[in-house]
Amino acid sequence: MNTRKEDTPGRRFSGAFPAGKLRTVRPMFCYMIFYLISFSLIEQWNRLHYTVIHTAVDDVIPFCPAFVIPYILWFPYVTVFIVFLLMKNEDAYHRLCTVLAIGMTVFILVSIIFPNIHLLRPETMPEDNVLTKMVSLLYLADTPTNLTPSIHVFNSLGIMAAAWEWDWRTDSGYSYSGTARGFWRMVITVLGILIILSTMMIKQHSFSDVVIALGFFFFTYVLVYRFDLMFIGGKNVRRPALRPRSARS
Repeated sequence: MNTRKEDTPGRRFSGAFPAGKLRTVRPMFCYMIFYLISFSLIEQWNRLHYTVIHTAVDDVIPFCPAFVIPYILWFPYVTVFIVFLLMKNEDAYHRLCTVLAIGMTVFILVSIIFPNIHLLRPETMPEDNVLTKMVSLLYLADTPTNLTPSIHVFNSLGIMAAAWEWDWRTDSGYSYSGTARGFWRMVITVLGILIILSTMMIKQHSFSDVVIALGFFFFTYVLVYRFDLMFIGGKNVRRPALRPRSARS
């Protein structure tokens, strides 16, 4: 008698994405719903007064439409690595999600308490090509208000830190080779740096937005990776996920 269970699409999905992972991702999924609703409401909130964000450095940074490519790549850059960590190592995943949640929550609070705006965008595009059209579409989708600290910068730093702090051992016991670790850490770091530069090169953010994000990220990094603060999940998580301090280099 054939007792083999039918290989349904639902069963195949369950095997590729275990039910335990659905429980793991639930806190961050719920947080992202809160964040996206909050961000949408703030974007539609017409304030009576905005503080203009501007520094002298902004005046010497050139407008370079080509940087719209790494700017847009930020979305898969963050999403793909979060899902990758979710599937490979839950401790590293929870730490990264804690970092991102702290940054995005502070951004929402700053936007409510300190409404800000910048006037850096060019009035007319210097050229008419695919890249400038992409920048124009981005400008239409994203207002030049409530920009500090830059979430593009903060979350990119979070991804880079997670890639370097994780020892690249999975929950199943598999360890990536030194060559693979080095290659992917370098790819993640180079793309992260390009994304950070892109925020200023396409005039989406002021230099001060980037500096504030860098400073705040350092504070958050210490809390999560040195004092083990974790509140996006983190219970009954297999450890260690981080490299021993003597091996961090």
